[in-house]
Amino acid sequence: MPGRLSVGVDLVRVRDVARSLEQFGERYVARLFTSAEADYCGRGTPAAASRFAARFAAKEATLKALRSADGAMDWRNIEVRRDAAGWCEVVLHGSAAELAERNGVTALSLSMSHEADYATAVVIAMGAFDTKGSESDD
Repeated sequence: MPGRLSVGVDLVRVRDVARSLEQFGERYVARLFTSAEADYCGRGTPAAASRFAARFAAKEATLKALRSADGAMDWRNIEVRRDAAGWCEVVLHGSAAELAERNGVTALSLSMSHEADYATAVVIAMGAFDTKGSESDD
């Protein structure tokens, strides 16, 4: 049935991401984020931890909206891209795109925010999927 929605939300503590950036550095960034995401977040800048935290929250929220039964996925298959106008969107690659297709997801909508020590993201998945996340024949 077209028009079904699924929502995912996540909240991340910015200082936890800052700690991971300090402890693991480039290895942490390369494991979780695409090079375009890392470039935008500005490694080593004052805003880096907040930006990375918001993107991590978006990736978690996307998995929830896609109704992934298996949390094991290459995090770089879920990419947050920033439009020149300032809004962001989720772009799926590889296994994340396959999961969305299997579950009948036709579009994703993303909203992110960060303030002080927290970053949050909400993702709405739209498509023809049922409440178990599999494609519906209706």
